[in-house]
Amino acid sequence: MDARGRTTTRVAVVTGAASGMGQAISRHLVERGHRVALLDLDGEGAQRAAENLRAHGARALGRQVDVADRAAVDEALRDVRTELGPIEIMVTSAGLDAFESFTDISAAAWNRMLAVNLTGTFNCLQAAVPDMLAARWGRIVTISSSSAQSGAARMAHYVASKGGVIGLTKALAIELAPHGITVNTIPPGFIDTPMARRAEAAGDIPRIDAISARTPVRRAGTPDDIAATCAFLCSDEAGYITGQLIGVNGGWYL
Repeated sequence: MDARGRTTTRVAVVTGAASGMGQAISRHLVERGHRVALLDLDGEGAQRAAENLRAHGARALGRQVDVADRAAVDEALRDVRTELGPIEIMVTSAGLDAFESFTDISAAAWNRMLAVNLTGTFNCLQAAVPDMLAARWGRIVTISSSSAQSGAARMAHYVASKGGVIGLTKALAIELAPHGITVNTIPPGFIDTPMARRAEAAGDIPRIDAISARTPVRRAGTPDDIAATCAFLCSDEAGYITGQLIGVNGGWYL
């Protein structure tokens, strides 16, 4: 809402939006009246998620995009501008994880991790920021990871990529603040997502109920926990918050 309490609808882009946190973030933004583009490597999943939002009266579109491919990102955002309008909100939730001993990480695995998690974030933000500069208003939320704060064994490439996202967020917050654009990051704690379930099934992480029992609030986080915080950071009310790590972690890493 604006200063007079009127709802302001904007165009938002969410990456990694076919499932998990990205899908929940898209839904929360739609519930606030925004038009939302859902981007994901899983194009069919992104389109299904967008169709579900449209079935409830939202303006939404889904597109297949590999965020590591700058040309594909540029093309997708051109479609967004044509169909929905200039972009004023960008949430970068697309991400890749992996579990490997440091000595077993290949150069290809390292490069792909950084290409998706860090360069993919750069690609999406650099492609969207000109619209925000023109509007002199913008909201950027990156999804990093609490592992970049604490470290994590067998995830050196993942942790390094997410640490880069935190650094990028802080740099952009300073650069873009005079233009009415805020830039913040959410480093989630343990969130029960399809990605986490796959890691549990593969034996890469402890059982989810065991992690929940050790969490101070005694439960795993949900995608909606992240989405609610993200929706606030994307609002007019959050205009004095920038360059911040907003931990959504059930009490971990205090």
